[in-house]
Amino acid sequence: MSNYLKKASMTALTAALVLPLGACGINRTLPPPTTAYDYHERHPVALVDEGYSIDVFPSASGRRLDPATQGRVREFVRRYRQLGHGQITMLAPSGSASAASRGSVDALRHALSSNGVSGSLYVGSYPVSDPTLASPIRLSFQGIRAKVAHRCGDWPSDLASASSLEGWQNSTYWNFGCANQQTLAAQIADPRDLASPRGETDSDIEMRMRAISKVRTGVDPTTKWDIKGTNIGGVGGN
Repeated sequence: MSNYLKKASMTALTAALVLPLGACGINRTLPPPTTAYDYHERHPVALVDEGYSIDVFPSASGRRLDPATQGRVREFVRRYRQLGHGQITMLAPSGSASAASRGSVDALRHALSSNGVSGSLYVGSYPVSDPTLASPIRLSFQGIRAKVAHRCGDWPSDLASASSLEGWQNSTYWNFGCANQQTLAAQIADPRDLASPRGETDSDIEMRMRAISKVRTGVDPTTKWDIKGTNIGGVGGN
């Protein structure tokens, strides 16, 4: 073999050995995941404009609302003043043989008027398909509500599938955390708290003056709680 061929062979062999090592210095950037890792980002709680509604079942007297129904109406009006906009809609059953439901419409009008919302009330009706079933009067309004931006229960991929390596990526599945976010949104009393904090309330003057007077006299102003232990063996007697 000539010297030229030997040099060419050595050059090719050196290039073959050095080329894989050169790849070690390449900065590989992985593409962003198609599914967010954090379930807070995957299932965000959003503020939406939806309807609030309650069903009022007519009482036996018809012309009067029982105390429990009056309490529901007061809470409904409170939520309307806090979160609602537009008008309140009252839908009465049409085709029902119950005379009490017709009387309850006037009673509900009076209850809403007593709470100061008589001017923004629309009264309509809805057909009753089965007169034997209880037909309530529905009160509703549009307002701000906190909820997950989409419904839960979606399973876009099979977790137990052996046809792909998707389950080997050690990442959370799509539906993970969705029910937790839905429960959190349902427990929020005022959805506006998610957008901005509330203003500070006035301080308790009596508590402040009592703490100041204790400091002035050299007394510890902290609150001390006395806890008395109970012998559980002596509860209920012998």
